[in-house]
Amino acid sequence: MSKQYLTAAATKIGKVMHEFKEGKLKSSSGSKVTNPKQAIAIGISEAKEAHLKVPTRKKSVAKNKKQQL
Repeated sequence: MSKQYLTAAATKIGKVMHEFKEGKLKSSSGSKVTNPKQAIAIGISEAKEAHLKVPTRKKSVAKNKKQQL
Protein backbone atom coordinates (compact mmCIF):
# COMPACT_ATOMS: atom_id res chain seq x y z
CA MET A 1 0.00 0.00 0.00
CA SER A 2 1.56 3.30 -1.06
CA LYS A 3 1.22 6.58 0.75
CA GLN A 4 -0.22 9.53 -1.13
CA TYR A 5 1.40 12.92 -0.70
CA LEU A 6 0.26 16.30 -1.91
CA THR A 7 1.96 17.51 -5.07
CA ALA A 8 4.08 20.09 -3.22
CA ALA A 9 5.31 17.51 -0.68
CA ALA A 10 6.01 14.98 -3.43
CA THR A 11 8.03 17.60 -5.30
CA LYS A 12 10.08 18.36 -2.19
CA ILE A 13 10.77 14.66 -1.58
CA GLY A 14 11.63 14.23 -5.27
CA LYS A 15 14.21 17.03 -5.10
CA VAL A 16 15.82 15.41 -2.05
CA MET A 17 15.92 12.03 -3.80
CA HIS A 18 17.55 13.69 -6.82
CA GLU A 19 20.26 15.10 -4.53
CA PHE A 20 20.69 11.64 -3.02
CA LYS A 21 21.13 10.00 -6.42
CA GLU A 22 23.72 12.61 -7.39
CA GLY A 23 25.59 11.95 -4.14
CA LYS A 24 25.17 15.51 -2.87
CA LEU A 25 22.73 14.83 0.01
CA LYS A 26 24.22 15.17 3.47
CA SER A 27 22.72 14.49 6.88
CA SER A 28 22.61 17.04 9.69
CA SER A 29 25.95 15.76 11.00
CA GLY A 30 27.55 16.55 7.62
CA SER A 31 28.13 12.96 6.54
CA LYS A 32 27.00 11.72 3.11
CA VAL A 33 23.66 9.88 3.04
CA THR A 34 24.04 6.36 1.61
CA ASN A 35 20.69 4.79 2.55
CA PRO A 36 17.64 5.59 0.35
CA LYS A 37 15.28 5.17 3.32
CA GLN A 38 17.24 7.82 5.18
CA ALA A 39 16.97 10.10 2.14
CA ILE A 40 13.19 9.67 2.10
CA ALA A 41 13.04 10.44 5.82
CA ILE A 42 15.02 13.64 5.23
CA GLY A 43 12.63 14.61 2.42
CA ILE A 44 9.57 14.04 4.59
CA SER A 45 11.18 16.02 7.40
CA GLU A 46 11.94 18.94 5.09
CA ALA A 47 8.37 18.85 3.76
CA LYS A 48 7.02 19.00 7.32
CA GLU A 49 9.33 21.94 8.12
CA ALA A 50 7.92 23.74 5.07
CA HIS A 51 4.41 23.15 6.54
CA LEU A 52 3.35 20.88 3.68
CA LYS A 53 0.73 18.26 4.34
CA VAL A 54 2.35 14.84 4.80
CA PRO A 55 0.43 11.74 5.95
CA THR A 56 1.24 10.56 9.45
CA ARG A 57 2.79 7.21 10.20
CA LYS A 58 0.26 4.48 10.92
CA LYS A 59 -0.08 3.68 14.62
CA SER A 60 0.10 -0.06 14.03
CA VAL A 61 3.50 0.29 12.38
CA ALA A 62 4.82 2.48 15.19
CA LYS A 63 3.42 0.06 17.76
CA ASN A 64 5.16 -2.92 16.12
CA LYS A 65 8.45 -1.01 16.04
CA LYS A 66 8.24 -0.44 19.80
CA GLN A 67 7.51 -4.11 20.41
CA GLN A 68 10.56 -5.17 18.39
CA LEU A 69 12.86 -2.96 20.47
